[in-house]
Amino acid sequence: MNILVLIKQVPDTEAKINVAGGKVSEAGIKWIISPYDEIALEEAIRIKEKSGGTVTAICVGDDSVQQSIRTAYAMGADNGIHIKHDSYQMLDAFGIAEAIAKAIEGQDYQVILAGRQGSDSDNGQVPLILATLKDWGVVSFAKKVEIAGDKAIVTAEAEGGEAVYESSLPVVITANAGLNEPRYPSLKGIMASKKKPIESKNLNDLGVTPNARVEVLGFEPPPPRPPGRIIDGADAAAKAKELARSLREEIKVI
Repeated sequence: MNILVLIKQVPDTEAKINVAGGKVSEAGIKWIISPYDEIALEEAIRIKEKSGGTVTAICVGDDSVQQSIRTAYAMGADNGIHIKHDSYQMLDAFGIAEAIAKAIEGQDYQVILAGRQGSDSDNGQVPLILATLKDWGVVSFAKKVEIAGDKAIVTAEAEGGEAVYESSLPVVITANAGLNEPRYPSLKGIMASKKKPIESKNLNDLGVTPNARVEVLGFEPPPPRPPGRIIDGADAAAKAKELARSLREEIKVI
């Protein structure tokens, strides 16, 4: 069973993000594997441990993303592929999916796992576009994955409950929260990951032209939250009356 995992390197979800001049400042940011992608990676490793095979982690970005690939190695991945592009943040989802599709041509992956969305952009488009480009089945928001012979049985989140899907292989599956609890890399795994080779490819070698269909014009922080207001009144009844008046006449919610 050969499994491919799409991972994205993102700012730590606990990091403070600063925006200046329409751009996100990367100064002092700690970078991690996107949490949903980490869940996908854990699921791939569990499938390998149960059924055998290999796990390959693939990531698009500049040289810094190799640290996330080495984290994948430390968790239990067998192979790492780095699609190098220094300005990958300006690639749109289609460009990233196309680069991945080209990078894995000729490889036989039965299961392709990815997070339901990146924790930075929240797009969730790359796995779906990749499945379309490769004419593979796709199941999103997986909460349980079972591989039975040449089929995948996936329990996924659905509006109002759950849905169970059966797909032939190869299939793209996006991981939802609750699918598993990712392991912490062991010290032995971390030390071993430093020596493992990472296969590097660039867009020119893959014949991919980074013509973005979506252009990022700029970033802006959300507007500051307005200060709270204290309702004055001689007693509770007077305060309630003033609150009702304010909600009706000023805020206009009643």
